[in-house]
Amino acid sequence: MSIAQVRSLCKEYPSFTLSDVSFELHKGRITGFIGRNGAGKTTTIKSMLNLVHPSSGEIEYFGLPLKENEAQIKQRIGYSTGAVNYYPKKKIRDIVSVTKTFYSNWDENAYREYLRLFAIDENKKPSELSDGMKVKLNLLLALSHRAELLILDEPTSGLDPFSRDELLEVFIELKNRGAAILFSTHITSDLEKCADDIVYIQNGKIAASCTADEFEKHFVSDGESLEEAILRMERGVKNA
Repeated sequence: MSIAQVRSLCKEYPSFTLSDVSFELHKGRITGFIGRNGAGKTTTIKSMLNLVHPSSGEIEYFGLPLKENEAQIKQRIGYSTGAVNYYPKKKIRDIVSVTKTFYSNWDENAYREYLRLFAIDENKKPSELSDGMKVKLNLLLALSHRAELLILDEPTSGLDPFSRDELLEVFIELKNRGAAILFSTHITSDLEKCADDIVYIQNGKIAASCTADEFEKHFVSDGESLEEAILRMERGVKNA
């Protein structure tokens, strides 16, 4: 079931143009948003959250236009840019006590459940957490208000391989619970481990938007890894 649609999204900057970006996100599926640095991933994500204002295009969540329903929609989605970096010296329980006042649908039982699932000690401070645990803290805050869609901008960037694997396992668990996840990355191995769908952006335009299996079928040559295929496509060389 489609729960988010991006249609013909455009954003013009003096030195960069996001052009005609369109894709959908589906319940219970993980979508990997891939492209090199500067390709337009973050601009797309910020446009989806109305943090930057697109020049044209339409964005809908749960069948509702973002422009007219932003406050309602943001009660139902979660966003993270990676490791949390606010209130580093406050205890997590104090951060949570403030955060939950912003959400009418905060679920204390869900909070306690994810606290256990992520093995987070609420008496600790963010400054005492590893980078991987900081990312989990951001996810904890999003999921405790029953976010149905998680939009994550480079959540595994800078993490060591063990922490990345651990976080990807969390994504799979959340997917199995029915959440939709969009995460941007330039790490192709992350896609191979957990992505159901792939959106590939190149120079501000969508080069592919399909299931992971379809991407492999149409864009990856025999004997070629996903990373090798992406590198080839970045060089402008077609599939053999």
